[in-house]
Amino acid sequence: MNNVVPVLGIACNMLPNSIPTLSSSLTTPLAVIITIILFFFAKFIRNKPPCQHPLPPGPTPLPFIGCFIQMLLNRPTFRWIHKLMTQFKTPILCIRLGPSTHVIAVSCPNLACEFLKKQDEVFSSRPVILSADLVILSSSTHKWLQPKRDEEANHLLRYICNQIEKQDTTTNGGLVNIRLTTQHFCGNLIRKMVFGKRFFGDGMQDGGPGEEETEHVTSVLILLKYLYAFSITDYFPWLGGKTDFDGHEKILKTAIQRVRKYQDPLIDERIQMWNEGVRKVDNDLLDVLINHGKPKLTSEEIKAQIIELMIATIDNPSNAIEWAMAEMLNEPTILKRAIAELDHEVGRQRLVEERDLHKLNYIKACIKEAFRLHPFLPFNPPHVSIMNTTVAGYFIPKGSHVLLSRPGLGRNPNVWKDALKFDPDRHLDEEGKQVVLSDNEMRMVSFSTGRRGCPGVVLGSTITTMMLARMLQAFTWEVPHNESGIKLVENQDDLSLAKPLLVVAIPRLHQSLYPKF
Repeated sequence: MNNVVPVLGIACNMLPNSIPTLSSSLTTPLAVIITIILFFFAKFIRNKPPCQHPLPPGPTPLPFIGCFIQMLLNRPTFRWIHKLMTQFKTPILCIRLGPSTHVIAVSCPNLACEFLKKQDEVFSSRPVILSADLVILSSSTHKWLQPKRDEEANHLLRYICNQIEKQDTTTNGGLVNIRLTTQHFCGNLIRKMVFGKRFFGDGMQDGGPGEEETEHVTSVLILLKYLYAFSITDYFPWLGGKTDFDGHEKILKTAIQRVRKYQDPLIDERIQMWNEGVRKVDNDLLDVLINHGKPKLTSEEIKAQIIELMIATIDNPSNAIEWAMAEMLNEPTILKRAIAELDHEVGRQRLVEERDLHKLNYIKACIKEAFRLHPFLPFNPPHVSIMNTTVAGYFIPKGSHVLLSRPGLGRNPNVWKDALKFDPDRHLDEEGKQVVLSDNEMRMVSFSTGRRGCPGVVLGSTITTMMLARMLQAFTWEVPHNESGIKLVENQDDLSLAKPLLVVAIPRLHQSLYPKF
């Protein structure tokens, strides 16, 4: 080990003599490059702690750059990682990216529990910190905001009815874009809960999003896609600000600017109102963030909290509903059973409300099955080890990025019978216990878990269940007449449906129950 460092000097001294055919203009840069490579190699060897345990299985990394060339040649990265796990026949994979960062992918529930439950303190850090301790989503705050959620659930029905009326009579129904509808609903709802209003601008006459809301939601979804997207500068941080090899930095900066363009002026104005005593009563989540942070949050921390909340509540519920609807339309028996539960527990004389959700176990089982089989992201946000440790006999170095594979866990054939089949019954208990959308045994990941878990589990569960229940109760849904079924094909670049789900909606309740505004 002690002989490694002198190698640098020897190499530099020998370099000019070893390449006499090169011009002097090339010798100096080449010497610098080799010196840098040897320096990092020596540093890696020197800092490598003695350990009797091996790293998890994985491809052999090159010096300094690790497996970056392989990663760049195999986009999208998440499909390459899952392919490697299949090739190595392992539920835990280690890929070194850059000089020293080990990415650990996990698809086994027992290992997931070891990382995020038994050794939670070791893996409680993240490479990008967007959040502090959230106090805004307590049970009391959740209940206090129920009227805002009820109001937006009514707007959802109004919007779908308007889409139908644009095309035909309510008797024959009309074509509805489920992806646009659900993302629009989630975006409006979280804006209403945070800022006390549904739109940044005037919105559309039919209740749909205007240009401002469309740009806002699109930018939030871009943030979600690129926030942990294996960017080169994540593993070579000294390149940050100097170059943007994969274009991620520019994409993220543009998206964050667009999101903040709408949110930050409202936040600054509200903070000023509280400071000047103009506002004195909490009316929404922004008021709670300003007044009840523990410790008190700065304006920048409040802005970061709200961005994280937007990211957590827009795409996850909407993706689950789109996939659930697609699967249920291809399985009429499942769809009929869900509707029968609604008719039995709620009836058709009033609209389903949040107080009914605890009785809709089969509806929740359908949603949980969509979360299991069709997660909205391939991995959870990375958990970073703050020290060297050992998991399942494998050495996990300090600074490793641990990724739970959502499809790897949810589709694990060793855990789930007929893992690729959409079967809500697998989540029902013989004793009739309440179905919860999260899984404490880590057999699937619907929401992030551990110390850095998703702060909006209850909120996300409520939004998703209420949205599907309202849509199934208020409308009969059918496959378009010129199609035999829904093509359940994933997008190559992510886990969403390859094409937005377009289906026919026909009102099934008395017209007096549909909200008028």
